[in-house]
Amino acid sequence: MEAFAKKGVAHRYLDVKTDPEALKQMLKYSEGRRAVPVIVEGDKVTVGFGGT
Repeated sequence: MEAFAKKGVAHRYLDVKTDPEALKQMLKYSEGRRAVPVIVEGDKVTVGFGGT
């Protein structure tokens, strides 16, 4: 998240551990995988630190 902030990119952090709606949204973007981070940039979705 810090890298995005340094570049001036708007971002938001959702806590999937405590927010059921955030978990639901993460699972939608990650196609059901429980992996973080899930980064959504327009139509591009990156799941996990490896970028898969």
